[in-house]
Amino acid sequence: MRRLPFTKRTRTEARTVGAAGSAGRRTGALLLAAIGGGALVGAATHLALPASDPIPKTTRSAALPPPRDVQVVAAPQVSFTGLAWWDYHGVALPYSAGDGPRSTGGDLASGFTRTPLGALLAAVHVSVRANAQWGPQVFEPTITKQVIGPDAATLLAAMRELYGKRHGDLPKDAALGRAYVVLEAFRWQGYSPDTASLDLVSAGPGDSDMTVRAVTRIQLQWQNDDWRVIAPPGGTWGGAAASLTSSDGYIRFPNTGGGS
Repeated sequence: MRRLPFTKRTRTEARTVGAAGSAGRRTGALLLAAIGGGALVGAATHLALPASDPIPKTTRSAALPPPRDVQVVAAPQVSFTGLAWWDYHGVALPYSAGDGPRSTGGDLASGFTRTPLGALLAAVHVSVRANAQWGPQVFEPTITKQVIGPDAATLLAAMRELYGKRHGDLPKDAALGRAYVVLEAFRWQGYSPDTASLDLVSAGPGDSDMTVRAVTRIQLQWQNDDWRVIAPPGGTWGGAAASLTSSDGYIRFPNTGGGS
């Protein structure tokens, strides 16, 4: 898939998505600015988090429960053969005919295999959709059905509040606009058939034609025959993200157009 261009128009529109704009980014609310202020996209919006550590310490509430098995693999191998990248409101997301998502109706995504690639795909699709940017018809069912943990309700409340502040004169339940973010890379923290943890690197347009990057930790648990994302610490994506200067040392996604 072609690269999402970081042009002047892109930067202007990215700042427009949410009146908090660059101020919000600098304070660490950037996730996906891409995702509207909140998540992996958490991604482009977490982009300018001031942090000395690449990833903040995980709080007890967001920590993965001890796996029920002993099949934990530090860095499982995944193959990108046959992976397709499709545009999702400005963000190129990966799809696999074999590993998911199997269901994409209503702009949602579910149905991932109990494999490392299935966990990786679930981490990307669920975290991206758990954002105010796409409107309540997307973030509400995503969070209520696919996000678990003590902070899930807090995350839902935060996205509702954020959407209310940014909605303005848009039609009822309308998306806030397109996102301008590239998912560049990832790195495993651990995988088992019951739990998974990984860091996702995203990049987006910053000031003065600069590309800014963020790394967001996503934790998952296999529950009710699908992967569920564990809500980030405190119910805010900023609690699981930090700024990053380079994606060196991470596994690069193919065909996303991300630069180094």
